[in-house]
Amino acid sequence: MSNYRIVTDSAADMSAAMVEELGVTVLPLCFTMEEKTYEDHPDRRAMPIEEFYRRLREGKMATTSAVNVSQYIDVLEPMLQAGEDVLVLAFSSGLSTTYNSSAIAVAELREKYPERKIFTVDTLCASLGQGLLVWQAVALQKAGKSLEEVRDWAEANKLKLCHWVAVDDLAHLKRGGRISATTAFVGGMLNIKPIIHVDNEGHLINVGKVRGRGASLKYLVDEMGKRITDPQEQVIFISHSDCLEDAKVVGEEAKRRFGVKDVVYNHIGPVIGAHTGPGTVALFFMGTER
Repeated sequence: MSNYRIVTDSAADMSAAMVEELGVTVLPLCFTMEEKTYEDHPDRRAMPIEEFYRRLREGKMATTSAVNVSQYIDVLEPMLQAGEDVLVLAFSSGLSTTYNSSAIAVAELREKYPERKIFTVDTLCASLGQGLLVWQAVALQKAGKSLEEVRDWAEANKLKLCHWVAVDDLAHLKRGGRISATTAFVGGMLNIKPIIHVDNEGHLINVGKVRGRGASLKYLVDEMGKRITDPQEQVIFISHSDCLEDAKVVGEEAKRRFGVKDVVYNHIGPVIGAHTGPGTVALFFMGTER
């Protein structure tokens, strides 16, 4: 395998087991809840994920902060000193300044270590969408692809990585300022569920609404049917905000309807969950377009 390291951040929502299996380095973003700040590591060492969502359901709010330039330099520089090249796959610039921090750090380190190769990619992805891109990049690395080849593949394919999200908690969206109190009240009365999508600029945008939880989960699979390429060859990823059974409804339906090769599940971490609330299910796959 080529001698370079793949680095990402905790917004990718990969499990600790997956991180270990892939051999990637994950920089933690941070979240603040009840005036205390925690680092978001894949093993959830700072706070169990169930505890995080319990607090959200009780009405607690969480805010998040990006990986900064110093954090990147502290992690990347020892790799360069050890003679390794580095590829960073960073959280969407449409949702965080994490990528911008990585770009500044990479520029500084290139000047200091001109003999080394170091690149960063703005994945324009989030949660296990970012995780799926990292997973695919590692597969290419293990197949012998060079750093430049993996970087170019990520740039060429990131806008084919589809993100479709069913949100359940209107009250949380209201508290976060994403919908009005009136919209939340009426939506709650009518059992309206928003559908969110990550667009080509890497922003989370509202794209639809349906009545009822079951309909919102079906909507995700319907959208997959419009876009997915070679489903029988694909491993799809699904993340969830402490609602694994609902996530499995989506995964099993995707298997039944499209024969996808396999499904990987994991929690939506605090960084994304702080903005979408509990009960969210997010579906990620490769398609013709986002």
